This record gives sequence, C-alpha cells and structure tokens, in this order.
Amino acid sequence: MSAGEENSHIRSGLTNQLPDGDPEETQEWLESFDQLVEFHGTERAEYIIRTLLQRAGAKSIEVPMVTTTDYVNTIPVDQEPDFPGDEEMERRVRRILRWNAAMMVHRAQRSDISVGGHISSYAGVATLYEVGLNHFFRGTDHPGGGDQIFFQGHSSPGNYARAHLEGRLTEKQLDGFRQEMSKAPDGLSSYPHPRLMPEFWQFPTVSMGIGPMNAIYQAQFNRYLQNRGIKDTSEQQVWAFLGDGEMDEPESRGLLQLAANEKLDNLNFVINCNLQRLDGPVRGNGKIVQELEAFFRGAGWNVIKVLWGREWDELLDQDDEGELVRVMNETLDGDYQTYKAESGAFVREHFFGRSAKTKELVAEMSDDEIWNLKRGGHDYKKVYSAYKAAAESTGKPTVILAQTVKGYGLGPSFEGRNATHQMKKLTVDDLKRFRDTLRIPVTDEQIEEDPYNVPYYHPGEDSEEVKYLLERRNELGGPVPRRKVAGEGLILPEAKTYAQAKKGSGKQKAATTMALVRLLKDLMRDKNIGHRIVPIVPDEARTFGMDSFFPTAKIYNPKGQNYISVDRELMLAYKESPQGQMLHPGINEAGATAAFTAAGTSYATHGETMIPFYIFYSMFGFQRTGDSFWAAADQLTRGFIIGATAGRTTLVGEGLQHLDGHSPLLAATNPAVKHFDPAFGYEIAHIMENGLHEMYGDHDGDHNVMYYITVYNEPVQHLPEPEGLDIEGVKRGIYRLSTSEQDGPKVQLLGSGVAVPWAKEAAQILGDEWGVSADVWSVTSWNQLRRQALHVEQSAMLDPEREPEVPFVTQQMESAEGPIIATTDFATQVPDQIRQFLPNRFATLGADNFGFSDTRAAARRHFKIDAHSMVVRALQMLADEGSVDASAPVDAMKKYDLGNVNAGTSGVAEDG
Repeated sequence: MSAGEENSHIRSGLTNQLPDGDPEETQEWLESFDQLVEFHGTERAEYIIRTLLQRAGAKSIEVPMVTTTDYVNTIPVDQEPDFPGDEEMERRVRRILRWNAAMMVHRAQRSDISVGGHISSYAGVATLYEVGLNHFFRGTDHPGGGDQIFFQGHSSPGNYARAHLEGRLTEKQLDGFRQEMSKAPDGLSSYPHPRLMPEFWQFPTVSMGIGPMNAIYQAQFNRYLQNRGIKDTSEQQVWAFLGDGEMDEPESRGLLQLAANEKLDNLNFVINCNLQRLDGPVRGNGKIVQELEAFFRGAGWNVIKVLWGREWDELLDQDDEGELVRVMNETLDGDYQTYKAESGAFVREHFFGRSAKTKELVAEMSDDEIWNLKRGGHDYKKVYSAYKAAAESTGKPTVILAQTVKGYGLGPSFEGRNATHQMKKLTVDDLKRFRDTLRIPVTDEQIEEDPYNVPYYHPGEDSEEVKYLLERRNELGGPVPRRKVAGEGLILPEAKTYAQAKKGSGKQKAATTMALVRLLKDLMRDKNIGHRIVPIVPDEARTFGMDSFFPTAKIYNPKGQNYISVDRELMLAYKESPQGQMLHPGINEAGATAAFTAAGTSYATHGETMIPFYIFYSMFGFQRTGDSFWAAADQLTRGFIIGATAGRTTLVGEGLQHLDGHSPLLAATNPAVKHFDPAFGYEIAHIMENGLHEMYGDHDGDHNVMYYITVYNEPVQHLPEPEGLDIEGVKRGIYRLSTSEQDGPKVQLLGSGVAVPWAKEAAQILGDEWGVSADVWSVTSWNQLRRQALHVEQSAMLDPEREPEVPFVTQQMESAEGPIIATTDFATQVPDQIRQFLPNRFATLGADNFGFSDTRAAARRHFKIDAHSMVVRALQMLADEGSVDASAPVDAMKKYDLGNVNAGTSGVAEDG
C-alpha cells in the first residue's frame, strides 16, 4: 500500500473516493473559502466549517470521521500569540545549557570512569524544556502552587546543566554525574531519582510508560484534593514530557480515557517526536505523529501538532494547490529521519523533488537555506504558541506532538543517526564543530590538550544570561525541578482507636481481610487523620467487604452521580460524589498503583500529608505492577498496600491465576516495602499503629516506607490480645504465641497469617496423640526478620573489633528447644528466608508449584502444609535425633492418610 493510500483518512484524502461532477463550481467554493480565511481569519473559518458539518449531519449527508489532520501545525500562523520573552537571550542560554549537558556526559567517559550517559536526548528536547521553564512551569513557591513536571529520564543532563547556571549545582557536582558513591557528596544520579536526590527530583520517569500513567493520576489527585476541600489546586498544571518511542509501552496509552472522562484540563502531555527509538525509526514505514494524533483524538484529548518551524510558513502560504502538504503527508518517518542526517542538497532532491511544484517552491533557496528549515519542536515561537494553547484549554487534557531531531546541533555524526542514543563521546572534530555551532568561548587548544576534560562554560553570576534565567524562574515561583517537603506532622490516633481490633472475635469467626477493613473504618472516623485516608480499590470493594464504605465515604467522581442507582434502596448502595473519599479506578491495578503513588507523595508535591490504603487481590498486586511499586519507592511514597485474599490455598475455588504463593518474595526485593503477614486482629492493630508512626509520626528515622500487609478471606476465630503480649516481637517479626507445659520431647512450630491456626492444631495433636511438647510461634514478617539479620551480619563484618550483635530472630529463639518446623500458605522460599539465623534444625513446608481449584483442606493436604503434615514432619525430625521411636513418623503417615487429599481437615469450608 502506498503512503498516499494510507493517508485516505486524513483531510487531504477526504475526496479521494468521490467524483467531481462540476470542477468549475468546486473551484468557486474553494475561492470563496480562501477569501473567508484571508479577510476574516482562521478562527472565523473554523466556525463556518463546523457549522456546515453540523448542518450536513442534520441533512443526513455522510460526513467522514477525520481521525488525523494534515501533516502541518495545528495552530494557524495568524492565531499565534506574540512571544513574550527575549528570544535571542533565551537562545544564548539554551546554547550554554546544551554545551554543558553534553560536556557532562562526555567528561564522564574518561577511561578511568566510563559510566555512560546520553548526549543526544537533551540536545533534541532543549527548546521544549526551555520554553516551559522560562514561561510556563511554576515552581513550588508560586502563590497558586507549583506545577508537577515529569521530565524525560534520558535528558537529565539538561536539568543539571540548568541547575548549574542557577547556582544550585557546582561544577564539581556536574563532574559527579553517575558517580553517586565514588564522588559523594557531590554525585548526581543518572536519571530523575527522588530517592537518590530528594531535594531535587520530584518524579522518577526513566521506567518507560510509568511516567505517562503517573502523570494522569497525579492530575486526577490534584482535582481530588480540590474537590474534597483539602487544598486549592485550581492553578496547578501537570506537564509530562514523553518520547514517541515510549508511547509504544501499553502503560503510556492504556489510561488516556481517565483523563478524558474526568476532563483533566490540568494535564498536558508533550511528546518529543524525534521519530526515533533507541535502535531505529519508531515507524520507518509509517507516521508516528499521525498515529498518535488519531489515538489521542479518539480518546477525547485536545491534540496540538508542532511540526514545522517558522521558516516553513512562507512556503506553506505559497502552496496554493496543496502539493507541499501532500508531500508532507506522504513522506514516511524513515525518510524524515534520513533527511536530517544528510544535507540541504539531499533534501532538495529527495523531498522537494517529489513534485515539480514543490521543487519550484524552493528554486530560489540555497542548499543552506533548505537545510535551515527547522522542525517545529526547535522553534521557540511555535512551541510557545502550543504551550499557551494547552495551558488555556478547558474541558480536555492536551497532548502536544512536537517534531524534533534527536541529537539536534551535535553535528553530522549524531543528528538523526540510528545509534545516536547510545553515543556518549565526541571526537575532537565533533567538539570543535559543536562549539562553533553554539558559539561557546572554548579554544582549540583547550579541546586538544585533554579531549576528555573540555571545560564547561559559565558566563558568570552577573552575566545577562544568568540574570535573565533567574528572573524568569523567580517570577514563576522558584527553580524546577525541586522537591520540597512541607507537610505538617500528623496527630496520630489514640490507643482506643485500636481497642476493638484487639478484642478478638469471640465465638464468631472473621477473615483477616474483614478485621483489617473494620480497623480501617475506625481509623477513617478519627478526627485528626480520618479525612486524610485515601482508600483505593480496583473494583473489588465488595469482595473485601468494603461496600460498607459506599454510603458514608462515597466513591470519588468529579461529575457526581447523575444516574438512578439500581441499588439505591439498599443500605449499602453504590454512591458517587465529587467529595467522595474512595478512589475506585475500576479493573485497573496499574492505575490504582499510580493513584496510590500520587496520594502517598502528596506530603511533598502538595505539602498535604495523605494516607493511602491500596487494597487489591493479593495475586494481582506485585506480580502485575511490580515496576510501578519500584517507581513508588523511588518517589518516596508512604502508605499501606493491602494484599487481600492472599495465599495459595485460601481463596479455594478461584484457581491458578488467582492464587498468591509468592508476593512476599516479590515484595522482599523492594527495599522500601515492609511485608507483614498477620494472623489475628490484634496483630493487625499493632502493625498498623506502628506503620502510621513510622511513616507519619514524629521521629528521626526513615519515614519513606510502604507497609505491605497480606490478609486472607478464610474466617478464623480471632484471639483477644494475650496478656503480656510481646508487642516488640509482633512489630519486628516473631513472637511466641503459646508454650506447651507438657512433658516430652520439644518442637517449635512456626506459622504466619492463615497458617497459625494449623500450627496450633498441630501442637494440640502432637501433645494429645504423640506426647510431644510443641510451642507455637506467630511470624508476622519473614522478610523483616531476614533484613534485620543480614544487617547485623554486615555490621559485624565492617566492625570486627566490636562485640557482634545477635539477630532479632536468633535472640527470640535462642532458648527454644528442639527442631523447628515452619509452614505458611506461601512458597517454601518465604519461611526459608530465616533458615541461616536459627540455632536449631529447621524444616520448611510450603505451597510450591502452581495453584489449582479445590477445597482449602484438600489443597493444603496436597501441598503438605496442613496441621497433620506439620505433625509428621516434626515426628520425622524427632526420630532422626532419637527423641521418638523411628516408627512414629511412619505410623503417623498411615494414621492421617497423608497421601490422600480428601483426608485433610485444615481449612474452613465456607467462603469468608
């Protein structure tokens, strides 16, 4: 299929399929329209066209859907506002920034360092950044609040170069690029990493696709704060800088509908369309700008294309018959990339030479003049017009599609080359050519003397360039990016808030999911923090028993509830409200995690501390959105992540894809996540209380953690809090739940979460039927026990002269007698984390391999993790050491029919 055929869906192809019965009349209509544009302008012409389309529809005349417009700028020349800045001054500043950004990466490639970096990314995006930083992006000190800017990760050298001119970073720090430890405290992170540079970066964006998603939910959360009356965010905008290659990530496009549905006109995407991925063209045989325009337009976004610089305006004005536009429409992205890697003569022959009329358009132009026909993303005036239109747009989010050249200004070795993303060094000739292009006062001798120590350029603190740059930022509210933590400390709930959870369930049974939800409801009633809690549920609220929140907390919807609810007569009716407290993103774990991140970082982005509780199907949490949780950790998110309906056997009939036997292992890989697996309500209460203190309390420790709590849907009897409870053990990971007073050989039974009742059952059987004395331990966090023990080991290695500390888990069990048997509803690797730190022989039972649909008791017997399996394993270990007769484990296996899944008894049959 030819490019012309592929363009039949754009404006220039609207008449392709219809005959012209009267060309003379057609020409008269066209001339009339041209006069309308000439004498009354494009805005009036647009109104007339829209009116005619409306009338055509009323007359049943088919009007084809126009999914994309011609390959030209969206904003007509006569509608472009005046550029308010000093363009020449801004051009001088930009040259300095581009030089210093490139030198920062280049200098880091010395043979004794060679840490990598990206030269070409910022070179291509510099104008897009600078127009925003000089005229639009508000800093945190602005009276209306700061904007949130999601900068492209690979272009971080440009942000550092600007901070250097602003006096925020020293030259020594620039030389610490990607050398955070070896050049500490002057090291700079490779990409935007708030955790590594907590006073500089706001958002981590280098994990492709997560930036777009998080920007959408940041814009939503801004409106959430506004509608709930917590903060006036009406003047704050969210700007996300993205790459056209990045838009192939499903996360980049998958959540556009939320922004359109909620009319988030505080959100702007700026897509840097340099037409290149890391290895080659994004769409060599197609047109990525047109594809994205159609996609965003179809999703309900306002689309602005910035494709051509002002040098093209006169040529397009002379294009009376549309030949130039036709050539623009039909030229493939692969060709556009090639043109910028060649020369003016090449462009004359291969682009303008496609038509006699277009060739004639440039007949009087020199090759140099043709070469200087810029792409729109490098033109200050065109970019300013697009940003102004985006900032003033109402009712829709906006996407700006800006065509640029990757490696712009770096010379023929870099510009538009397939390998330019991986190129990190400039040759001596490249350096001289780049210096000449940017007019930087660095001599040949300075370059030749040490090509990897070419100087940065700073015009001086009192220079016109620096004064201009600082004036613009001061007027807009201070530097960007900057992370500023201004949230006030919270008054945390009193002990009585947790009293109900500590009472136990009496004769009734309740799932730990329900116990946690009931405690959350009590916390939401707290006068100090209740309104700051943000419950987030991805379309499973009824599964988790959270439908009781609907009538009171209500579901957040900026449009309210404009329909008659089908369950309106019920006590737990589904209720939506602009002031709703619950965020309900639908069947959308990725969006829910993005919402969690926006809420959990509000203490920094808005100076308003919010407490997110993200509750999800345990299996679909870390497995589906693990990368987003890493980004949340990088952004210093605080909050509670609740893995409900946890376990590989507890969810019973749901089957393989729903059964979670491994999320604690995934959580263990994230240093900011603390996993807990409580068995009873009082454990949940102490863990939640400690989590609130750790994240939001008044102390000098690290507040930037997330608590991941796995809870289950199996109803169990919740014990009241025991007298003399080892609260420290609950909070740190392990405590002794019960001690057997029976005479006989000793064993220690460890369980966590839903497995603790099995351990209690096993202890009873061992005592009653085998004369074995079994103590039961509740392990609330295998992960935290391991982390603390490893920290102790490392501390001892680094300070061998000091008396070594004993790991907490070792201390807790140092007086425990006999072998240790551990069981959980997770894979064996979960309890195995503490094996090396235990003084006794240790055996692990776990739900390894895939899950399946069955009863709880049968599934647990299949995996050999139930009470009777603990009994048999304990007897085997005792027999091995001669504490019981060698026949005991054999007799037990036969007695309990351990190979028969139908003989299992550990598990409540009814669903909880």
